[in-house]
Amino acid sequence: MQKIASHIGNPAKFSKASKLAVQLIQAGSVRPETADHFCGILEAAMLSPTLCNDASVRSDYHTLFSVAQDARECLNKMQKNRLTAWTIRAVVANDLYTDDSFVFSKASGHIKELISNLPVATKEDDAVEAAALRDEKEMASKEVQSNQDVISSEGTTEEESDPFGLDALISNKPKKDEKGKDNKGKEEEEMMRFLKLQREALINCLEIAAKRYKIPWCQTVIDILVKHAFDNVSRFTSQQRHAIEKLWASIRDQQTRRKQGKSVSGKLDVTAFESLQEKYSNEIISIRRAVGGAGDRRCQQWLG
Repeated sequence: MQKIASHIGNPAKFSKASKLAVQLIQAGSVRPETADHFCGILEAAMLSPTLCNDASVRSDYHTLFSVAQDARECLNKMQKNRLTAWTIRAVVANDLYTDDSFVFSKASGHIKELISNLPVATKEDDAVEAAALRDEKEMASKEVQSNQDVISSEGTTEEESDPFGLDALISNKPKKDEKGKDNKGKEEEEMMRFLKLQREALINCLEIAAKRYKIPWCQTVIDILVKHAFDNVSRFTSQQRHAIEKLWASIRDQQTRRKQGKSVSGKLDVTAFESLQEKYSNEIISIRRAVGGAGDRRCQQWLG
């Protein structure tokens, strides 16, 4: 499992690695004592949260995380939560790429249900989101600073940078014991992490669905889905609420354009099939052979 985990994050090797992981699940190799290693595989696969929706590996991700549900009972609560969040991205979101209207509607219904089950976002959730964005900026800034420090520190000896040997003492200073946290605090922290992953996965689903709005048979389902998200916008964090509001505004704008583009019959978004159906619905088509073009008696008799 460790070997698979080391390769599964590579898009070029994902297909083969995921098939090996599926074989392990089906062989019953995932047990409570191996659950940590198994989750290591899934976590490595989801290091890039958008890779699972890439067309080249979409099917393999869908298969892996669908089969992974068979090993769910071997996982602890934290691992189950993460599997749930990852499954939204790898299975539910990928179902939105289907050409099957039934599968698309089912996936949309599942997303609506997941949104309804989210708790209302709190100020603490907004603070966590803001902190995460701040950390990303700081990490990028530190990377730039680190590169500059490497250049400026060339030729500086260890004695010059730490003449009194304080670094060694500081590094040996006892760190704050994280084990001091009570179980309740750990559970709350894990739940917040789970909700964060889940909300992000659902936003990803909404964005994927919205990109398919140009397909006529998807439009009604997407209208209902995005409207449901907008009605439940309080269940998302500040940045996510802004994204949903923009998405709903875009959908409404497209609805308006559809209404302004009505056909003569008053229908919206008339497809090629509907156009032909309308054209021939009033035509009288004879069940007999074609009428002769020379104006003979058979023609007069047929015309009555």
